[in-house]
Amino acid sequence: MLQIRSYIKIADNTGAKVVNLFSVNGKNKRRYARVGDIVAGSVRQAAPNSSVKKGDKIYAVIVRTKKEIRRKDGSYIRFDENAGVLVDKEKGEPKGTRIFGPIPREIRDAGFSKIASLAPEVI
Repeated sequence: MLQIRSYIKIADNTGAKVVNLFSVNGKNKRRYARVGDIVAGSVRQAAPNSSVKKGDKIYAVIVRTKKEIRRKDGSYIRFDENAGVLVDKEKGEPKGTRIFGPIPREIRDAGFSKIASLAPEVI
């Protein structure tokens, strides 16, 4: 569960490294974002000579959280870090061409099959 002002790492090759969240997209001004939610944020750290610059407004899908996720079978899954992947807001397509680190299968269930197919491992 991530909230406004949370920092997340970016798990793709767009050049953004760290993003500060300032909005959780959804109806009724949702307070928390979970895996599979689209959030708006500002780039706080970026690689030099990349397409994304520091201070840019971006949209990202949350792909990993430290807070555990409960699955239908009763099991839980959690990660060591909070991470996201930059996406196009309207289409939900990833901006990068590579995804780093494991991705939970809930991402595919949320409709981001392109992100799941680019990931090296789907847990």
